[in-house]
Amino acid sequence: MTRQFTAVDEALAAADADGYLVNAGGDDATQRYLSGFDAPDPFFTVYTPDGLHLLVSGLEYGRAKTAADADHVARYADYDRQQLIEQHGERTGTAKLVAAFLADAGVESVLAPDRFPLGIADALRDVGVDVTVDDDDAVGDLRAVKTDEEVEWIREAQAANETAMAAAEELLRAATVEDGTLYHDGEPLTSERVRREIEVTLLRHGCALDETIVACGADAADPHERGSGPLTADDTIVVDIFPRDKETRYHGDMTRTFVVGEPSDEVRRRYELTHEAMEAALDAVAAGVTGSEVHGAACDVYEDAGYTTFRTDPSTETGFIHSTGHGLGLEVHEAPSVSPRGEELEAGNVITIEPGLYDPAVGGVRIEDTVVVTEDGYRNLTDYPIELVVD
Repeated sequence: MTRQFTAVDEALAAADADGYLVNAGGDDATQRYLSGFDAPDPFFTVYTPDGLHLLVSGLEYGRAKTAADADHVARYADYDRQQLIEQHGERTGTAKLVAAFLADAGVESVLAPDRFPLGIADALRDVGVDVTVDDDDAVGDLRAVKTDEEVEWIREAQAANETAMAAAEELLRAATVEDGTLYHDGEPLTSERVRREIEVTLLRHGCALDETIVACGADAADPHERGSGPLTADDTIVVDIFPRDKETRYHGDMTRTFVVGEPSDEVRRRYELTHEAMEAALDAVAAGVTGSEVHGAACDVYEDAGYTTFRTDPSTETGFIHSTGHGLGLEVHEAPSVSPRGEELEAGNVITIEPGLYDPAVGGVRIEDTVVVTEDGYRNLTDYPIELVVD
């Protein structure tokens, strides 16, 4: 993947630092983005304007040389790790090893993300390496604007997501109702059973996740409640799926709300308003518009209809009680924010739009699509029907 690191170069210059240092495993978004390498255990990556250098264990050395986006890959043994640890102990020995690796890359001072391990930062300082925290998250800002290739990876994850959503909806469609409870194959249809179907379907399409939401009734009134137990007829069922592609590590994200049976008039009203709020927010999306303005467009719809939002009552526990959306990529929640504090959107941002209304007495309603911001609007990466009643 071709990327421009101008923003990181500027951050290094502003901090008067020689390199940008990361110590994390491949599941860390900053590590993955800079190094292009996926390893389960933490390893060191230092970016400089002149090149990218990795320091890995002997176990990962061969794979890193072929798979990483690095100009140079070194291993711990190249710096006599065992001898250094025997002489100086684990903490100082490791710091001396890393300092020698950095020196070979021409680096005496580093900028590091705010999640950089504190113990390693202090140990590096003790052996003469200047470590400064990157409070402005230069790599995060860089990641927020996606390349065409990254957008395609998100679209592929979203396509798998839609297949899984269809599998969940088919389970609901095939269910029968007995005494207000949904049944499938003679057993109560539970949140856990629907989640299992979603997760198996995603695995078949090269994706995985652990936190799928299938929440019904009062559970659905808590936006991040995963849901449990039997699903019931006539109640809202919020299904929120945010898979990660196992190869690219990029996410999709989509939410739909379903009712098996007959929704109440209030549920229908809330659903129609949420769809209207979603369309209003989407209509506001374009490069140069702030995430705050997009969030405000959704709030306007709810408030004009008499519903509470955090904008009108920051302490409310019902109504529209979360942000309108978030950035999506290597992390399921990343920059930019589509919230009261949302910054200016740029072409290439990939964001979710997901307004909702919540009340334990009524249930929860949320609809979510994933879109890429363009100069004059957006391109929707989601292609799934928005329908409340499962027929």
